[in-house]
Amino acid sequence: MADEHYLALYRKYRPMTFEDVRGRDAIVRTLRNQIMTGRISHSYLFCGTRGTGKTTIAKIFAKAVNCEDPQDGSPCGKCASCRAIERNAALNVTELDAASNNSVEDIRRIIDQVAYSPDQGKYRIYILDEAHMLSNAAANALLKTLEEPPSYAIFILATTEPNKLPVTILSRCQRFDFGRLPLVVIEGRLREVAEREGLQIEDRAYHYMAGAADGSMRDGLSLLDQCNAFNYGNALLTYERTLEILGAVDTVVFSDLFGCLHAGKVPGALKILDDVLLQGRELVQFITDFTWYLRNLMLLRADEQVGRSLDVSAENLKRMLRDEKSADMAEIMRYIRIFSALTGEIRFSSSRRILTEMALIRACRAAMDAGSSDKSGDSLEGLQARVQKLEQRLIENESFMADLVIKGGSVSGAAAPAGQTAEAPQPAAPQISPEKKAALKAATPEGIRKIVGKWDALVNDFPADLDYMKRYIKGGCVHILPPVKEGEIRIAFDNSIAYGMCMSDSKKDDRERLADYFSQAAGEKMSVAFETLDKNQQNTENGIYLDDLFKDSVDWDGNIETEDF
Repeated sequence: MADEHYLALYRKYRPMTFEDVRGRDAIVRTLRNQIMTGRISHSYLFCGTRGTGKTTIAKIFAKAVNCEDPQDGSPCGKCASCRAIERNAALNVTELDAASNNSVEDIRRIIDQVAYSPDQGKYRIYILDEAHMLSNAAANALLKTLEEPPSYAIFILATTEPNKLPVTILSRCQRFDFGRLPLVVIEGRLREVAEREGLQIEDRAYHYMAGAADGSMRDGLSLLDQCNAFNYGNALLTYERTLEILGAVDTVVFSDLFGCLHAGKVPGALKILDDVLLQGRELVQFITDFTWYLRNLMLLRADEQVGRSLDVSAENLKRMLRDEKSADMAEIMRYIRIFSALTGEIRFSSSRRILTEMALIRACRAAMDAGSSDKSGDSLEGLQARVQKLEQRLIENESFMADLVIKGGSVSGAAAPAGQTAEAPQPAAPQISPEKKAALKAATPEGIRKIVGKWDALVNDFPADLDYMKRYIKGGCVHILPPVKEGEIRIAFDNSIAYGMCMSDSKKDDRERLADYFSQAAGEKMSVAFETLDKNQQNTENGIYLDDLFKDSVDWDGNIETEDF
């Protein structure tokens, strides 16, 4: 037969003394010391998220200050006053829900009651839950009484949003902040309750429920209650059953989804979403958990030592370390931004699946991400992703650049406009064999003059795979700088962007091929170096314009002798 007087676990196992409270050692110690020394304040403010013990500690405090036989500042739980407060039958303790009793009339009734001394015990205690919901008029009406109440009156204001309370109220209260409870504290309490209830639960199930509680002890006990009801009649509550009950998914799914996003596999990402929905998982919870998984990857990417403080198993940590090494920080942060925004969008939407699919496609294809840009263009993240994708394709396929030869504003290989003929692709940069390169004589000033003398022709005839360098060199103001040593052609750009593109690590082979190109043209062993001028710097003693070199001779000491070219 069903128990007609069944109490939810969070009510049944609500702490009745300070000793039963978990995770609030500093607050409990402070309040107990005040009670033992008699230094009790007239007003307190308990701040914190839901289910973190604000109202519970307020009731224990109310019992302790009126207890006939307190034990080290904690209520005995046996005297008439303690038993009356536990039954909610004490006239000296008034608990008011300020969310529904927030008018001036409600506060005036409290003020009228304060005028009468307690008929039992030492103090009248007023617990105002959700105090931030008081109207401005009600808060102002409470101010005077809150500042100078009778010696037997104590006000305890509990709120989840202290920033909404007037500063005048905040300044009149002793403030105690109830932060989220650590996962280990919630997990320990769940084990205690399960043991008292005779429940058998897997360790991984305890851990997941404690994590899903998000720092709230009440939420954790509610989840335990829900899982116990579903598992009724079965000996063991497994981790898989817990995921099924709570509509959650395993970390392996998050890792697989991250792999699809990183590889740009849209079909794979959509297939994972489809499987999750077919299993009946709750979509908002799925997105929230995946965002939390990305958060862990971000922290590990910042410093792998953070892994020691993450509340994850060794197996999951190993998987996360593998994932975070496959992506850079900007990519992970982009995913977090996309799915954090998605959580708010789908919470009250009737098109949850469609919005989620859009987010997955946008995450897979970084170039589609508008990010934080204005309406006139792409975001910085999107542009960076395009560049990274292009560089990756260049690395994977060295011949890819040959397909991007620009001719008269059109790409070679594409259909030529009517009346025009497509130009034949240019040959690749010449490759000089090591034997032939070793046989070349050392560069001489005459070799440098030879390169300089036909500079325009050489630049215009750059091979196809060095075509991008031709555009940079012709597009900027190019110098050849003395001193020339060991046949080195030193080219300086006014444009720092062009310099950065040519000097990137991925262009090292291109620089070597450019040197081979000049070496073959001069018949001497040449090397190439790039430099950039400071902003707004013009021709100085450190260099001369290329045009000047057509009439100058450069010796090995960098001295310039003017001659007729």
